[in-house]
Amino acid sequence: MEFTDEQVTRYSRHILLPEVGGKGQKKIARAKILIVGAGGLGSPAAFYLAAAGVGTIGLIDSDAVDLSNLQRQIIHYTPDVGRSKVLSAKEKIQALNPDVQVVLHEERFVAGNALKLVSGYDVVIDGVDNFPTKFLINDACVFADKPLVHGGILRFDGRVTTILPKKSACYRCVFKQPPPAGLVASCQEAGVIGALAGVIGTLQATEALKIVLGIGRLLTDRLLDYDAKKASFREIKTKRNPHCPLCGEHPTITKLIDYEQEACELKQVKVEA
Repeated sequence: MEFTDEQVTRYSRHILLPEVGGKGQKKIARAKILIVGAGGLGSPAAFYLAAAGVGTIGLIDSDAVDLSNLQRQIIHYTPDVGRSKVLSAKEKIQALNPDVQVVLHEERFVAGNALKLVSGYDVVIDGVDNFPTKFLINDACVFADKPLVHGGILRFDGRVTTILPKKSACYRCVFKQPPPAGLVASCQEAGVIGALAGVIGTLQATEALKIVLGIGRLLTDRLLDYDAKKASFREIKTKRNPHCPLCGEHPTITKLIDYEQEACELKQVKVEA
């Protein structure tokens, strides 16, 4: 592929970097990145990946824009309230960079579609706000052998890590299973400082670009914690767990588990009982 004069100008600050150059920018243009969740983390990640010239960005989200989202979900504007999040996000991405192809998946990320979704992309970004879906994303990426950039935020704290299946610690190597429902508060219940989403989502976009370019030291086998109140980062070392139920030597998880569905079924059984 050859860039037009306009594209050379658009991506000139990348092309000037010895680690990127024209060859690297072409890698970015050929890349396909899936963002699960078009909310707080997905917004800055999508913006910066689009600005970078990522060829295809997939967006999966089944929600509509709510007024309370606008405090941190910067890809959505006030007139978008009530509209589909993925449609709203697509408009902003294409207004920023018409070079980018945006593929919309206006649906929930569940066990039934997870493998098919992640298999069509080179890198996956976890931008969701609940543990069951985070575990599902991790499991699908391990089964499909797709790099995953995990992110999470709550109150004033954020966290990022990168997972290369069978090469680095996966999410289950560190956290074996989702916490019981109600044990850990969500952003909706406990709140979150809006700008924190920008910090963590931008770090996720940077990790995704490093994966595409094959440069730098990734956040593999490391959890990068950010304390916004103290303005400090802390690195926590991790490692692959040989007893991990998913990627260990003798895995016991051999299919995708939809914890949210299981929780609903269990709740229904209790109510009926």
